Amino acid sequence: MHTPFPPSDLLPPDDPARRSLHNEVHARPSPRVRLPALLVYVAVLNEGVTREDELRHLRELPGQGGLTAAELGTHFALLELPGAQLQWERHTEFTRYAWIQPLPADTPVDADAAALMDALPLARGWLRHIPGRTLAAIKLVMVKADLADPHAVLAQARRGFSEPSLVASLVGGHGHSCAVTDFQLRPSGFERMRVVTQPDTTPTRAGRVTQRLLELETYRLMALRGLPAAKALGPTLAQIENELSQVTAQLEDAAVADRDLLDRLTALAARVERATADNAYRFSATQAYDAIVRQRIAELRERPIQGTQTIGEFMQRRLSPAMATVSSTAQRLATLSERIARASALLRTRVDIATETQNQQLLAQLTRGQELQLQLQSTVEGLSIAAISYYVVSLVLYAAKAAQKIGLPIQPELAAGLSIPVVLWAVWRTVRHIHAKLHHGADGAAH
Repeated sequence: MHTPFPPSDLLPPDDPARRSLHNEVHARPSPRVRLPALLVYVAVLNEGVTREDELRHLRELPGQGGLTAAELGTHFALLELPGAQLQWERHTEFTRYAWIQPLPADTPVDADAAALMDALPLARGWLRHIPGRTLAAIKLVMVKADLADPHAVLAQARRGFSEPSLVASLVGGHGHSCAVTDFQLRPSGFERMRVVTQPDTTPTRAGRVTQRLLELETYRLMALRGLPAAKALGPTLAQIENELSQVTAQLEDAAVADRDLLDRLTALAARVERATADNAYRFSATQAYDAIVRQRIAELRERPIQGTQTIGEFMQRRLSPAMATVSSTAQRLATLSERIARASALLRTRVDIATETQNQQLLAQLTRGQELQLQLQSTVEGLSIAAISYYVVSLVLYAAKAAQKIGLPIQPELAAGLSIPVVLWAVWRTVRHIHAKLHHGADGAAH
């Protein structure tokens, strides 16, 4: 726990997040391991497990009945137990428990971890009832010995491990430790690791070595959690790719209805988006965990021991193909989304072209209709002029007859016949004048 600093008059007020951000670098310190020691390490997936659940379980340890939630507030706690320590760390997806038990000074290099664990002062069943689902479980024995002859030390340290998958190397800049494991699960559910260090190894250095080894294995397993999802997604992606190829090929066929193509593309897009939503976090987390594994391997600064493969070589051969599978699946998913987007754009272009063609045809029909309407209007206007002229001439005829009746020397038929050209010209001029006024009014409204 960090004691808050008193307010300072030398600086502006602190940003609210300053202290937490500053202390993050100290949030998960390496344990101090006094050698020889046995570390019993368990990492569990904490989905659905609250910190209160973990707190209740930690209170069952000897002398921890008064443990408070505030002591777990930094996601890290180092609990002092009778003759031992327990390191607790809560991460986003998993929680780690590391029991650190000192061993007798004369513990041999090839000490049996199972026999040592039976002597732990740990309540029966406490490990089994840790809240969560087991991700990693490791028994790590760390002893001291002279590493002047690494092959002789390895000959003892390799006892109890599976020879076909044995990995061993000198770790540290000057090979101050020898790490041995086989990454095999025993019937007990635990893996085994053995670390032999120089007699002058400090507790701090021993803690850093154990932390890197335990984190390496934990993050390796977390990285591999994306592999089952990638394998399960493979057949689905292959099916989507095949259907998308068919739809893309049919974009060239004008006989295929645009609506059908759009429905199929929409269905494919929905499947890809659902797969992306279901797996995007897992795939990105896999890449992040894989990067941490590589970082931890680099921090070990391994030196090979002739005749055995190093941890880094083992990871390169076994982990890299799995990570490549996850990476390629994530890339296929992203590529499929882009291909569907391009196919949709092509379909929109096809629809736009078809719509433009239809609009042009419609405009041509409208133009033809207007021409016919103008022709019909001209014909109607001609008939209208004739009809109006007929009525006007009839009026002239009637007027002439009336004048003859009253004694004027007028022949009605002659007067009507002579008025026909004048009436036709007058009616035609009147219609033209009306047209001119209408066109002038339309042009004014347009401007």
